[in-house]
Amino acid sequence: MSNLSHAIRKFNRFELKYLLTLQQAEQFKLALKAYLKPDEHSNGGYALTSLYYDSPDLRCYWEKVDGVKFRRKLRIRRYEMDEALSSETPVFVEIKQRVDRVTQKRRAVLPYREALRLCNDRQMPEHAPDDKAVVEEIYAFAWNYNLRPVSIVRYLRQALIGAEYDLGLRVTFDTNLTVQTQPLRLDAPPDGMLILPANLTVMEIKVNERIPYWLTELVAAHNFQLVRMSKYCKSIEAANLVSAQMTPHFLLSDSVESGK
Repeated sequence: MSNLSHAIRKFNRFELKYLLTLQQAEQFKLALKAYLKPDEHSNGGYALTSLYYDSPDLRCYWEKVDGVKFRRKLRIRRYEMDEALSSETPVFVEIKQRVDRVTQKRRAVLPYREALRLCNDRQMPEHAPDDKAVVEEIYAFAWNYNLRPVSIVRYLRQALIGAEYDLGLRVTFDTNLTVQTQPLRLDAPPDGMLILPANLTVMEIKVNERIPYWLTELVAAHNFQLVRMSKYCKSIEAANLVSAQMTPHFLLSDSVESGK
């Protein structure tokens, strides 16, 4: 993950999530070995850190909770390495978008310093020509929603990928999910609280078009159930940043304007 220059900047896919115990996950990994191989960057697993942004009324959170069919969220994501994070460390600045059942991701690779200029200071950073469209979209998104840092989510990931007959297929297992709300810097020492019980892992199946038949059968044989879960939303709830009784300001405004 140290060289991000050739990373894919834009893609669409379907994502299915399951909440498993660690024992269930280990058993399923054994079954997957006949079909999948470890991601070349995995080396047994790697750490991910994401700094999420939202509006003062948590509009991105509420759009997910309310099941809005078209919704977006912004994050700065770092794949943890041995080297300490510096102002020059390359990171992903990502817009993750949901359109009905399809997940779309657009991202730019920027030095950490430039990522903060874009997302925190709302200043256009220096960027590669290929990143122009997404950088401009992020800039407008941050201005229009008055986005600000809200939470940092960290976890460990193991990733398996499809072979030649299942190109584009990824199955990931995320464990030790934590949230941190102060300080909201990627270079801050990890000091978060668990989002999920320590004995649980989030398994995600990610495909470009359709899930292979063999994988559908395997999931059914293990009796796994789909879950509707967002790591970002779970982080907001775990940190007690929102209560069930809160009504977001933008929904109140929409109701007034529509006469509801």
